[in-house]
Amino acid sequence: MTLLFNQIQPHPRRRIRQLIPQLRLGKWPTGSLNSITDVPGVLAHTESIHSSPHSKEISTDINTGVTVILPRPDWYKYASFAGVFSFNGCGEMTSAHWLDETGLLYSPIVLTTTSAVGDAFRGVWEYTIEHHSNEDKELNIFLIPTIAETFDGYLNDQSKFAVTPQHIVNGIRSANADAVQEGNTGGGTGMMCHHFKGGTGSSSRVVKGYDIDGNEKSYTVGVLVQANYGLMDNLHIGGVPVGQILKEQGQQVPEKLRPGEKEPRKDGSIIIVVATDAPLVPIQLQRLAKRATVGLAKVGGYGNNTSGDIFLAFSNANSVPFLELSGTNKAYTPQPYDVQMSDNNTIDGLFEAAADATDEAIYNALCMAETTVGFKRRKVEALDLVKVKEIVEKRL
Repeated sequence: MTLLFNQIQPHPRRRIRQLIPQLRLGKWPTGSLNSITDVPGVLAHTESIHSSPHSKEISTDINTGVTVILPRPDWYKYASFAGVFSFNGCGEMTSAHWLDETGLLYSPIVLTTTSAVGDAFRGVWEYTIEHHSNEDKELNIFLIPTIAETFDGYLNDQSKFAVTPQHIVNGIRSANADAVQEGNTGGGTGMMCHHFKGGTGSSSRVVKGYDIDGNEKSYTVGVLVQANYGLMDNLHIGGVPVGQILKEQGQQVPEKLRPGEKEPRKDGSIIIVVATDAPLVPIQLQRLAKRATVGLAKVGGYGNNTSGDIFLAFSNANSVPFLELSGTNKAYTPQPYDVQMSDNNTIDGLFEAAADATDEAIYNALCMAETTVGFKRRKVEALDLVKVKEIVEKRL
């Protein structure tokens, strides 16, 4: 990621495993990238925005962006089973009603800022019409875009509406299987976490199991978070109350208000996306999404009243044919198709993997995020990795 003049980097940023190698982060190994894109078929892209769509100049007032996740490369042909869990609902995830109704994800997943939900929704439509409509530009496939948000108004000027539909179109086009960039990236560009600079983080776990024929097979659980929640006092890393210790050492709340300035933000939120290639059906994916709460709690998230803590889990193991809007009589002629489902008695490892990957993804968001000066010259400090390493290592 290229540093801009509104970002200050006093120490090199490192992921939590590089910072504290002896920290125990669960019993399951990570995938090769330790990212949500370790799940086969899952693609992602992050784009940070630091200027107005009407200006070529970089501005300290604009710190926002877009994260796009494609559940499968052929998302426009096949839906994926999915489930949603709302730990606390002070936020937005479009299509959630349809996901509860059918358990089917028919869309890319876009994470962005609160004021950009409409533009992101339109961007998914624009891309789909451009690439997957008929010659008359009619869209005969079902589409309710899945857009989730957290609020970056402390560091980002919401009145500029910097995110446009074209950013979403670009994100869908650019989605790839590389490790997701973390920290001040994508939809997390302007976010805060435990009052430190937060943002985008990711992690993955691999769980050994069996396929339908009884052959050994490994399944991957990948997590991506957009972390914008929590109080400094509640921050824990590896069970160590890092936030309280930093406060006792004289660390002040890391966002800097000017004298007399009112804090213009609520305490929240976090969006968590859990992906897997394990064959899970919608009710199982709702249960998997709930386990992200365990990882959030270990870091210090309580689901405060004004926090939007909304979690989505999907599996691309089954390919569900897209709903066609062709006006035929197929809707009145029931027709089954084969799907695979994991035995409920065998999925505790997946539950643990989702919780542990969530825990680590939040750490990565905090550890990779950089000190930022943003809207109205407000400054949010990055978590001091030197102090964190010292505090945690002596207590392991």
